[in-house]
Amino acid sequence: MTNLKNRSNLLTGFILIIISLVSCSSKQADIMDKNKALFEAVDSGNVTLVATILRDKPFLEHKHEKGRTALMHAVYKRNNKIAALLIDAGANVNTQDDIKNSPFLYAGAEGNLELVKMALNHGANFNIFNRYGGTALIPAAEKGHLEVVKLLVNTAGFPKDHINNLGWTALLEAVLLSDGGRVHVNIVAALIDGGCNINIADKNGMTALDHAKKLQYVEMVKLLEKKG
Repeated sequence: MTNLKNRSNLLTGFILIIISLVSCSSKQADIMDKNKALFEAVDSGNVTLVATILRDKPFLEHKHEKGRTALMHAVYKRNNKIAALLIDAGANVNTQDDIKNSPFLYAGAEGNLELVKMALNHGANFNIFNRYGGTALIPAAEKGHLEVVKLLVNTAGFPKDHINNLGWTALLEAVLLSDGGRVHVNIVAALIDGGCNINIADKNGMTALDHAKKLQYVEMVKLLEKKG
């Protein structure tokens, strides 16, 4: 009788384990299906479908191809409506993909002012850097995104004088990687007004003023000399 009882208990245990494994497998498959459906909806730009899928609370930090979350994919496609839905649902604006872009960093680099604002309101981390070791401000200054520059340089706690792996600050890049035109002159002015340190030198010991003089960017030289 004892042996039969032990066998019965073992059999019951095995059955429970199998049921548990099947249940876990089913749940995992369900999660994967939701994640796939969400990514495909983002890819197609279907706002209504994304909103519907989000009601089932899928795992928003799942990474698809190239290490992208659904939010990162929406940002790459510059679909701010979908990005807003995902952020409001809890998607992390700081999650980086395989090339170290995050929704916040890439929005800054691309001049996506609306998304930069959303990221700032949803926990943007200023200590996460792109593949060049830079902030969202540095490429924004280089690429001529004036409104993004104005916003970030005046955001409390933002590292406006951060130096990237190339040895450049936002101010240095605004000078030496620009054409000296009106947009970048305005960016240099915004960075100065925002309190950037104009005397930080690059790896060769050259400051923003040194580069402006070398490149003969007269208006930039005037702005920097006026600041002292």
